[in-house]
Amino acid sequence: MRLGASQARRRRRRSRGFSLVELIVFIVVVGVGLAGVLAVLNLGAQKSADPMVRKQALAIAEQMLEEVALQPFGPNPGSCTYATRASCDDLQDYNGFSATTILDLGGSPVSGLSGYSLTVAVTSTGDLAPVPAADARRITVTVTGKGESITLIGYRTRYD
Repeated sequence: MRLGASQARRRRRRSRGFSLVELIVFIVVVGVGLAGVLAVLNLGAQKSADPMVRKQALAIAEQMLEEVALQPFGPNPGSCTYATRASCDDLQDYNGFSATTILDLGGSPVSGLSGYSLTVAVTSTGDLAPVPAADARRITVTVTGKGESITLIGYRTRYD
C-alpha cells in the first residue's frame, strides 16, 4: 500500500524535530526557572546563620530560667547583680535582674555571646488556681540581641 503525497509530507514534518524558535523559547524558560531557583538557594545560604543566633538566645534564656526556678522560694525579697549572682539566695532576689554581658557562674564573660542581653522578672501570679497567688511566682526571662528576642515564662510554687 502506497502512501499519498500529503500523508508522506505529514510524516516527514512530524519526524523532523524541533524548530529553532522552539529551542530558543525552551532555553529562555529553563534559564529563567534556573535563575529563580538559584536566587532562592542564595538567600537561604545567606540566612543560614539566623537559626544559630536564635538557638544561642534560647539556650541563654533556658539556662537563666532554670537557674531562677531552682532557687528556694524565700520570704525575703532582696536583689543581686549578674556578677554576684552566686550570692543570690532565693527566688525573689532575681526580680529586676538584668545584664548586658552573658557571664558564667564564676563571673567571667562567655566567649561568642557578646551582643546579647537578658532581663528577669519574678512576680506573684494567680494563674495557677487553686494555688494562692502568695504561693506562686511567674518567672519571665527575656533575651535580646543580634536581631532576635526570646521570652520564656516559667512558674514556681511554694511546696514546703
